[in-house]
Amino acid sequence: MEYNFREIEKKWQKRWVENKTYQVTEDETKKKFYVLNMFPYPSGAGLHVGHPLGYIASDIYARYKRLQGFNVLNPMGYDAYGLPAEQYAIQTGQHPAITTVNNINRYREQLDKIGFSFDWNREIRTCEPEYYHWTQWVFLKMFNSYYCNDEKQARPIQELIEAFSQTGTEGMNVACGEELSFTAAEWNAKSEKEQQEILMNYRIAYLGETMVNWCPQLGTVLANDEVIDGVSERGGFPVIQKKMRQWCLRVSAYAQRLLDGLDTIDWTESLKETQKNWIGRSEGAEIQFKVKDSDLEFTIFTTRADTMFGVTFMVLAPESELVQQLTTDTQKDEVNAYLERTKKRTERERIADRSVTGVFSGSYAINPFTGEAVPIWISDYVLAGYGTGAIMAVPAHDSRDYAFAKHFGLEIRPLVEGCDVSEESFDAKEGIVCNSPREGVTPYCDLSLNGLTIKEAIAATKKYVKEHNLGRVKVNFRLRDAIFSRQRYWGEPFPVYYKDNMPYMIDESALPLELPEVAKFLPTETGEPPLGHATKWAWDTVNKCVVENKKIDNITVFPLELNTMPGFAGSSAYYLRYMDPHNNQALVDKKVDEYWHNVDLYVGGTEHATGHLIYSRFWNKFLYDLGISAAEEPFQKLVNQGMIQGRSNFVYRIKDTNTFVSLNLKEQYDTTPLHVDVNIVSNDVLDLEAFKAWRPEYETAEFILESPEGTEGNLSKAPEGTEGNLSKGKYICGWAVEKMSKSMFNVVNPDMIVDKYGADTLRMYEMFLGPVEQSKPWDTNGIDGVHRFIKKFWSLFYDRNDNYLVTDEPATKEELKSLHKLIKKVTGDIEQFSYNTSISAFMICVNELFGMKCSKKEILNQFIIVLAPFAPHVCEELWETLGNAGSVCDAKWPVCNEEYLVEDTVNYTISFNGKARFNMEFPADAASDAIQTAVLTDERSEKWIEGKTIVKVIVVPKKIVNIVVK
Repeated sequence: MEYNFREIEKKWQKRWVENKTYQVTEDETKKKFYVLNMFPYPSGAGLHVGHPLGYIASDIYARYKRLQGFNVLNPMGYDAYGLPAEQYAIQTGQHPAITTVNNINRYREQLDKIGFSFDWNREIRTCEPEYYHWTQWVFLKMFNSYYCNDEKQARPIQELIEAFSQTGTEGMNVACGEELSFTAAEWNAKSEKEQQEILMNYRIAYLGETMVNWCPQLGTVLANDEVIDGVSERGGFPVIQKKMRQWCLRVSAYAQRLLDGLDTIDWTESLKETQKNWIGRSEGAEIQFKVKDSDLEFTIFTTRADTMFGVTFMVLAPESELVQQLTTDTQKDEVNAYLERTKKRTERERIADRSVTGVFSGSYAINPFTGEAVPIWISDYVLAGYGTGAIMAVPAHDSRDYAFAKHFGLEIRPLVEGCDVSEESFDAKEGIVCNSPREGVTPYCDLSLNGLTIKEAIAATKKYVKEHNLGRVKVNFRLRDAIFSRQRYWGEPFPVYYKDNMPYMIDESALPLELPEVAKFLPTETGEPPLGHATKWAWDTVNKCVVENKKIDNITVFPLELNTMPGFAGSSAYYLRYMDPHNNQALVDKKVDEYWHNVDLYVGGTEHATGHLIYSRFWNKFLYDLGISAAEEPFQKLVNQGMIQGRSNFVYRIKDTNTFVSLNLKEQYDTTPLHVDVNIVSNDVLDLEAFKAWRPEYETAEFILESPEGTEGNLSKAPEGTEGNLSKGKYICGWAVEKMSKSMFNVVNPDMIVDKYGADTLRMYEMFLGPVEQSKPWDTNGIDGVHRFIKKFWSLFYDRNDNYLVTDEPATKEELKSLHKLIKKVTGDIEQFSYNTSISAFMICVNELFGMKCSKKEILNQFIIVLAPFAPHVCEELWETLGNAGSVCDAKWPVCNEEYLVEDTVNYTISFNGKARFNMEFPADAASDAIQTAVLTDERSEKWIEGKTIVKVIVVPKKIVNIVVK
């Protein structure tokens, strides 16, 4: 019986659906295991072979855990909102919902062909009202919550309102935008609008003025990772920095908990370090600086207050409100020109770029420790969102300040004895302080740090600042609040209406607020977001429903929010919804959540380290505070799969001709390399007819081919074939490893691989390419070997004449040894995600069994179970062939019996004066004396001993015997 993978795979994919093989429910009698992939955005291009890499890796693990007896949850869905579908809608007029459904159907068709064990009964789509109902619900809860620093958790905003009405802000320790101070009487005397404006300073979801990446052509705000080199990733349009009133989430309130939580989860140290740096905790002091000849003063944050005596200039972020206040008339034009230039750079680009730019404001600040007037500059190396958006510059001991001072000729004053700052700044973490204050200068304050160690100086300065009311000691975080508004159509609507220009939430019972229909997907002519085109987008507070805009009276009917939520909104709690996707009463039932608890294995790319993986952790911690999520951390273990890169192929066209020369002959001609579709290349050999049919301009192409020896070429003008014969040579293509993309024609469609080799071959080959975490190039050249392995495995069951070979004979010791070596190896490999070495182990074992002519059921039954997570289709077929009932998915994972691995004999290398000469076999328990005697009496030793004196014999147990002679 031939291995017919097409029939086998179709049969078992159908059987799995009919038998609901992968549907799972809560089962208190079993331990749970929750496997999750970062769910895909369904693009129009469909999957290429790089996309399933992580899905295959997690699917192997999910199947393995099921075989170990776990109740495994392995769901899949779609992150269905996104800019590409909206851009396509703008270009074609096709509604994004239609595009998205078409794309999802294409993805589903492709995923099904690969044989994943997804529970499709739990599928979610973030664009469906049944799903975003709960995204809106969480937002509503965030709006109605504040963060208590004392209790370290989110609390109902009503508690804060009651406290304000009784004691004002006295004794308050809560997360806020700015420190406010008022009495209960002052609060109670304020109007409703005034009170709402104050509460916005404390809400976890709030409206705030913030700097954003604004793309005029796309008409929307973009996240940092959607901007590359000052232009939008989508479309390449210019992006500028702009201050806008946006919905924000107070992620910063959770900064310390986000840091602390990293110690409780099993993530790579590099990813943890990335998040720690992004959160950016630092301890220091906020210090007040007065502006010379002015009543103005401003605050700076510094982690090194001990360096105050070395401050020689100040720097403001370009976005700082102080810029306009401190810029003098003579400097205005120069400052405005500089601000215009910096608008085009995102904060990420500014952090990464080390070039020095800046402009003098014209104003000076008074150093509170020295009394000196120091110039105030403006530069984009200072960020508005970190600290206060203003810094004191100590160029002697900070590399960026040093570069700035050198560039603009500013003073560099060292503060550590013996340090050399002639070429670079000095990292002042230890040493003895000097110049604090400088000798010969009349002290401005009664603090002297001279002679102290740096550690002593830091403590003394913090104490002085506090005692003399120069500022306050503070912990600061680089992590900033998340901008949560997008000026797009295709996104979750906010459950918000506006009364007297202040936001109010629609009633919880009226959720979901569904996305309305619009005539156009572009912003309106007056610059409003696309929802401004909706004619039925007003909220009736009496009837709790959406009504026509013409009914707005601002008494009972009010305008709804025109912005939509960003892409990360729908992906921030989807792991909870998978647990209970059909519940229309709650995000997740409490008992169900307590059973599944959190994700045991999360698989996805490292590119989400500072986006999704921060936001979802924050989102989950908020739900934990509300008692909705049973676990504070959503993802216990995280594995980052690498990228499968494209292996591009090239043809070489002779300049000014339509003739293409083969790789090894191109040096003889002046050629231009051109990308060619990898799907018409096999083992770097070009399919000439397919190439000519590929594009109209190549229809008349001619080729200079390599002879079999690769030394000379034949000119071919096929199909006429008048000069040269295609059969006489080959066209060999060049190759390079590049990103897999349509523009390089190196996208490999998994459907083509499945059709040619089968899904089991694709699954095993993707794992065989290298470690899951590493990036590696796709190279079809090795796929034949994996396919041959499966066919060879099949041949242990059937011979070429379709004879069934399996017998019930008992296994020999050697056969059991071969099997249990495999069990041990694969079990360990799966736990470490070292799937590539498992594939090698399968091949070795099959070769060993083949050599022993082993077709015994006792061996093959166990082999099938171990192979099943990697190649489920062929294993299901052979499992059934052996007469087993049910699916191989429900078999029991075999345990390695170490007794079978004990070696009866050991192969020793026999050396003379350290040089290996021959090998001998000995019983594993042979004594050293017996081994020594046998070696010395062996006739092969005579040649090396004859005429010499044996000085000593060294026996290294189970390894080597070395005879020293002279």
